[in-house]
Parts: sequence; structure tokens; C-alpha cells
Amino acid sequence: MPESAPHRGRPRDAARDRALLEATLAVLAESGYGGLTTATVAARAGVSTATLYRRWSSKEELVIAAVSAYAGDLGDHPDTGSLEGDLRDLLRDKAVALTGTSGQLIRTLIGEAAHNDALAVSLTDALMKPVRRRVDDIVRRAVARGDIAPLADSDLVGDLVIGPVVSLFTLAPVPPDHVPVDEATAAADRLLPFVMRAMGAKGTG
Repeated sequence: MPESAPHRGRPRDAARDRALLEATLAVLAESGYGGLTTATVAARAGVSTATLYRRWSSKEELVIAAVSAYAGDLGDHPDTGSLEGDLRDLLRDKAVALTGTSGQLIRTLIGEAAHNDALAVSLTDALMKPVRRRVDDIVRRAVARGDIAPLADSDLVGDLVIGPVVSLFTLAPVPPDHVPVDEATAAADRLLPFVMRAMGAKGTG
């Protein structure tokens, strides 16, 4: 029986990776994309820049990894048993995610993405695609329950759901980190009947 190939190098330290990603988010929130340097992130995480570069080869890769990790931390979204409940949870989740420190971070990155194509693509992958997948699930369950008729393009429904929330909190004159959670959820609830109506939910007229 042939011998297995020798293991090369030490395994990645997940805790160190996490510290670097959290440090990246913290520096982004404080200094913006332009003010972020890999040296600052490494110092905040308590590691060397060499350690950082063994994981990510550039500032852009590091930021993309941090945003992707953030998007993955937004939590589970169980079936509430109704279209209204599913949409309410989704709208509230997105409203809260776009306010506070995370909202300020996202607004900063959206501004940078306007002239950074690679970052724009990565933001879409990290932030929009998960919303579209969640909307696909919501639509599928709603159609199965008979709450709505089948929809031809649920991707557009995802944009319909998230678009007004983004416009409320990223284009508003009030910085996202100054919006209390209760105001964010109240705004999401005001949007709910309009989204229900646009999706053709029964009883919304």
C-alpha cells in the first residue's frame, strides 16, 4: 500500500482568519475603503502582515472575504408558514443589516464599487445573490400554498424586495449608523403591503 503524501505546512488557523476578517470590518467602518491598509488590519488583529498575505494576496481580496463572511453571518430564515410572515422577516432583516455599523460599511463599499468593477461583482455575489436565493425559497413556498400564482422571474422579485430597502437607508441623508433598529423595522413593515401587492398576494387588492 503506497505511503500517503506528506502534509505540507501548518493547517489554517480558523480563529486567526476570523480575527483578520473582523479587524477588516472594523477598520473599514472607521476609515473607509481608501483608508484601509493591510498593515493596519494585521496590527488590529495582532498578527504580522506576512500572516495576512499568506491568506489573501491583496487588500481587495481581503475586503471581499470580509464582506462574504459578514453576509454569511446574517442568520437563518425559517419558514414562517405564510408569505406575509416570510416577507416581513426578510424586509426586517435587510433593513437592520443596512443600518447601524453594518449599514455604514455597506454604504462605504457601494461607493467604492462605483469605480471598482471587481469589488462590484463581489458585492453582488456576497450581498445580492443570498437575497435572491432566499426570495426564490419564499416564492416557491408561497406558490405551493396557493398564496400567489407562479412567477416568471423571481430574480426580479428579489430586486423588488431589496431595492426599496437599499434606497431608504443607503441613499438617505441620515447616516445608516444613526438609524435605530426600531425605526429600521418600522420602515420595513411599511414596505410590506406594497411588496405583497406587487407579488400578486391574495387579499391585498
